[in-house]
Amino acid sequence: MFASGSRWLLPCWRSIPCTFCLPKCRGKGSQVATARASAPLKRLPFSPGPPPGVAMPPRRALMTSTPSAGRPCGLPRHGHALRRSAAALVLATLVALPFAVLYRAAVSRSLGVSWRRDASLPLAVASEEERDDLDSEDLKLERVLKKASMGDNTVILTTLNAAWASPGSVIDLFIDSFRSGVRTDSLLKHLVIVAFDWEAYEQCVKIHPYCFALGTEGVDFSEEKRFLTSGYLEMMWRRLDFLRLVLENGYNFIFSDADIMWFRNPFPHFYPGVDFQIACDHYVGNATDLRNIANGGFSYVKSNERSIYFYSFWYSSRLRFPGYHDQDVFNAIKHDPYIVGIGLTIKFLSTKYFGGFCEPSRDLNEVCTMHANCCIGLRSKIHDLSIMMEDWRSYLSLPPNLKRLRTSAWRVPQNCSLSSSHP
Repeated sequence: MFASGSRWLLPCWRSIPCTFCLPKCRGKGSQVATARASAPLKRLPFSPGPPPGVAMPPRRALMTSTPSAGRPCGLPRHGHALRRSAAALVLATLVALPFAVLYRAAVSRSLGVSWRRDASLPLAVASEEERDDLDSEDLKLERVLKKASMGDNTVILTTLNAAWASPGSVIDLFIDSFRSGVRTDSLLKHLVIVAFDWEAYEQCVKIHPYCFALGTEGVDFSEEKRFLTSGYLEMMWRRLDFLRLVLENGYNFIFSDADIMWFRNPFPHFYPGVDFQIACDHYVGNATDLRNIANGGFSYVKSNERSIYFYSFWYSSRLRFPGYHDQDVFNAIKHDPYIVGIGLTIKFLSTKYFGGFCEPSRDLNEVCTMHANCCIGLRSKIHDLSIMMEDWRSYLSLPPNLKRLRTSAWRVPQNCSLSSSHP
């Protein structure tokens, strides 16, 4: 028996877990498994995908598995003499251990030092609680996604920073649209708000049960990020990488910018059996036509090998198109042969149902969502979105026979200009 820091190391034998064995006794497999179990979740680098006919490796799981440090390490069988020696050693250890503990306690009291785990000890001997702390961000994400998910593991996601989180700002209008929409109020229980900064997270938990803090080291996303500024681009690419992580964790998602008002349940207008569906700034009339100009603010994505490969490819393509945001890069890479090669199916959503200021949904009897795109500036967005919500409530107040005749009643855009860029 040997003392090490604040614990006692026992010689390694077959009935003792490796956590308490001498380092030289631990098997290589145990060390690797322990390191994997205690390491924080890391994002995978871009992979071009397997060649045709080769199976995709299994999706990486969250680090929620129990460490293998408790696996018996075992010794080769060296005969009866070795077993007898081991038994004698066990007996000696059991006799000596109580005296050692009493001695250590006496020494600690005399020095006024508490008996704590030495921080310099390897992670393999850290407590289960400490391992949970290391994986806490991944575990928190898994918990909130699981709580908010539908029966088929689908969640609704939006992102938020402090500028959009203040009372009376965009996020309040966003949530209000769910409550005012047709069969949309029940969808709020599946919404996860992803906060880019702590101030946004604190505001989120005041107004919604499912919030997740997505921090980025060395970057402050709390202030308003003007379109195509460096801060805006960093935030957009951080968002895209997060969405890839959600897919890797096995969740389908509808992603919606917070400046999109939800007026009807969109699910009846999604295409069945499609990997990736995305809204448009301009829709040419055919859901498969790559000439459609996509808008990254609204998408419905199924979690599978193809979509994970695609999001990795999309994220890595930012290096080929520096200074462009995710939406422009998508419109560039949608023609890439790689997408055909991985078998990703893409459909573009009609602006008849999924409109915006760029190309409004004209029929209030059909519209599902309206996006404050083609609009730069937070004040302009809030002004026009507020008017949009007034128009929607006015429509809802009409008797059914007049609703059928009320095909177009939007008074927007006003402060937002159709000639603006497309944030």
